[in-house]
Amino acid sequence: MRLRTVDAFAVRPFTGNPAAVVLLDAAVFPDDSRLQALAAELNLSETAYLHPLSDSADADWALRWFTPTTEVDMCGHATLAAAHVLGGDGLLDEDGRVRFRTRSGVLGASRDADGSLTLDFPTATPVPVPVPESTREVFGADPLAAWDTGPLQKLVLEFADERTVRDLAPDPAAVAALPAPTVVVTAAAAPNGSGAGEREHDFVSRVFAPAHGIPEDPVTGSAHTALAPLWSQRLGRAALTGLQVSRRTGEVRTTLRGERTLLTGRAVTVLDAELLTGL
Repeated sequence: MRLRTVDAFAVRPFTGNPAAVVLLDAAVFPDDSRLQALAAELNLSETAYLHPLSDSADADWALRWFTPTTEVDMCGHATLAAAHVLGGDGLLDEDGRVRFRTRSGVLGASRDADGSLTLDFPTATPVPVPVPESTREVFGADPLAAWDTGPLQKLVLEFADERTVRDLAPDPAAVAALPAPTVVVTAAAAPNGSGAGEREHDFVSRVFAPAHGIPEDPVTGSAHTALAPLWSQRLGRAALTGLQVSRRTGEVRTTLRGERTLLTGRAVTVLDAELLTGL
């Protein structure tokens, strides 16, 4: 069985967020325990499994995502990686599009003229909530504000500036004790040093998900479905560029379209391997 590792939201290898992509021949998924075992073996933030749909009018492939410890409801970077693999195998439609049936409904992806890929995801409108009392102890800095993201199950914390976000060094166990399985930290981008106040990106973020076996996620597409409406409202523009300032870093371009958010990025295949044991 063929397995590809793809760096998503990346323009060169060993940046962005790596995801494993496994295209299954059968029209059903193997047992969940086997899917979870392989995801744990690969130990990437997500492994994406797909099988073709021959009897569906609204989707082309069934898609599931597993971290090393659990199945998740939504994953942006592994969806981008899956679309990248399908494109390389000539399995997108004649318009360069594909539709995935997932636990979060039908999600679309398309290949753009410049070779980048755009995901069509539901917007996760952030709702203001009180800042949890323990956040200063966890992060060593005081957030300015906090937001709940509803079904996305992510807590968003805004900090004073980009440097603060870059310097955060929370203990994973302390993060896991916060009232959300995933914590997104964000701030407005710092000026790029030109003296004119211009920015190469509009906002920065980092994402911590130790409850899912991911101390820090390198680049998180799904988090940008909440960051896009937050920063679009703040900055007064529908189209923005976010930079996730993890060690690997990655750029996500966002376009807010009401109840849908478009996430655009590039991907690079870094490994093409054969799985020697069946699922």
